[in-house]
Amino acid sequence: MTTIRQQIIALLEEDDHDAREISQLVSISEKDVYAHITHIGKTVSTKGKKLVIIPSSCLVCGYTFKQRNRPGRPGKCPRCKSERITNPRFSIR
Repeated sequence: MTTIRQQIIALLEEDDHDAREISQLVSISEKDVYAHITHIGKTVSTKGKKLVIIPSSCLVCGYTFKQRNRPGRPGKCPRCKSERITNPRFSIR
């Protein structure tokens, strides 16, 4: 039996996923996925690997949220104020 974090790590080592995909595959809420992601980043760094966060971007103007420190999805675009924003994607390399 593996823990939820071990299951998420295994998924992210295979391919990149967003929080919605992870929540469906591991059967937890999206909010819980974001809470686990911060801890997973610390865990994999001790093993010589890195949690890679592919940032969210605005679907209207193309703005990319490169400087965002939190793993969650932003509320709206600072440039065009649109709420049509992609979810950040995560992988382990």
